[in-house]
Amino acid sequence: MQARMTNPAILLPDAMQALFALNKATEKDGLSEVTRKLVHLRASQINSCSVCVHMHSLELRKLGEKDDRIFAVAAWRDTPWFTPAERAALALTEAVTRVADKSDPVPDDVWEEAVSHYDEKAISALLLTIALINVWNRLNAAVRQVAGAAWN
Repeated sequence: MQARMTNPAILLPDAMQALFALNKATEKDGLSEVTRKLVHLRASQINSCSVCVHMHSLELRKLGEKDDRIFAVAAWRDTPWFTPAERAALALTEAVTRVADKSDPVPDDVWEEAVSHYDEKAISALLLTIALINVWNRLNAAVRQVAGAAWN
């Protein structure tokens, strides 16, 4: 396997800086690092981004998460290992990642559950986290970035 080209964010350093700055902004407002990484992993699974699935699984393990939780992210609804707040974040992640799948991409019940667990700043961080991982997933898919390989 070989990437088609150098990742666009690397070729355009201002873009990489902007993406890193956006990521840093999501780290400050009431959204735990574990929740952010669970969101990254779930969106990456939906988007079939092997680079991000690999990376965020390893990051979760580094944060002390057990394999049971990491392996179950794709089936989070059917496992006992996620808190109500994490479930709300994962449901919102799925809705926002799959905006083209339904006429009402983020139904009121998904939104209301999320805002019952997170204040407005944390919801903002969550939405930006979801948007950002979707950007990375799309860049990696387009250039066929290889999981485990050095970025080029």
